[in-house]
Amino acid sequence: MAEINPTVEVRKGEELDIEAIDTVLKKALPDLKGKPEVTQYPSGASNLTYALDYPERRMVLRRPPFGDKPKSGHDMSREYKVMSGLKGEIPVPDTLYYTDDPSIIGAEFYVMNRSEGPLIHNKIPKEWDWSENETRQLCENFFQTLVDLHSVDYEAVGLGRFGKPEGYVNRQITGWNRRFEAAWTEDIEKFDDVQSWLVNNMPAKERGAAIIHGDYRIDNCILKASDPTQIEAILDWEISALGDPMMDLGNTLAYWIHADDPPFMQMMVRQPSGAPGMMTRQEILDFYAEKTGADVSGFQFYYVYGIWRLAVIIQQIYARFYRGQNDNPRFKDYGQMTSALGQLARLKIKTGEL
Repeated sequence: MAEINPTVEVRKGEELDIEAIDTVLKKALPDLKGKPEVTQYPSGASNLTYALDYPERRMVLRRPPFGDKPKSGHDMSREYKVMSGLKGEIPVPDTLYYTDDPSIIGAEFYVMNRSEGPLIHNKIPKEWDWSENETRQLCENFFQTLVDLHSVDYEAVGLGRFGKPEGYVNRQITGWNRRFEAAWTEDIEKFDDVQSWLVNNMPAKERGAAIIHGDYRIDNCILKASDPTQIEAILDWEISALGDPMMDLGNTLAYWIHADDPPFMQMMVRQPSGAPGMMTRQEILDFYAEKTGADVSGFQFYYVYGIWRLAVIIQQIYARFYRGQNDNPRFKDYGQMTSALGQLARLKIKTGEL
């Protein structure tokens, strides 16, 4: 199987102090030998991810981006804590080391074992020669894993203080609206109508409380090398929390683009959600309701929220590029994605469709 999660040379301006990292890791992991080869994963648009390849051990380092950034979306300790707590409950990487000492590389960071297996993006590799049945199996396993996550007893795994479920919906709506104002750039519409609709249509209370990932996508999962229809490890826990699981499902369906969705939605495809055999958004909602017994009435609110939240995340990334705090050319068109997502949220409010 070809490598589908390759690394590249570390981007200019995002270099690490390798000697400092090597020193602290060898104190924490006495069996670590040799010097690491350091490369970078190119796909991350938020926190930065590096491969640390020692002669006898492959690891991954995560750190916040350079430049001004919202603390809430780049808290390395939260990623480390939730993955450590969930080990044995759902598939997550093995965590190894965390520090908030900025004297080492100028920011907090953590290290985990590298989970071996393919990571796919907008297409299923042709060489896999999958039938629709195999694609469907991946889809069902992917959403069953989300069901499993939402079913974890967070108190039992030591995550009872990981967040405050009460008032979660209100905090998310007001918080993401506030973040959009902070990240707004003059070339982007303000979408006041979308923001107001979300405020005015918030449910009276949460539908439940669970550990939520916040960014659950197929391209945030390492698949099993021996059977890529199975999940090896879920990555990118940077905005995980305790909250309403309906909000998490809304976030995930915001990324779930059908093959027959309009062209402006196709520009946002980051996972093979439109491949023959994948469930539709409505089928996923029905699957989730069947597996959990959850009340999914009024789900349109959670779906529109997911779209708007994604628009804000994209705008935060774009704003750093626009303001000269990041010169990665991948982000120069992110403003167009913000606009497309805002328009999509507006369309879904109007039509009431998933």
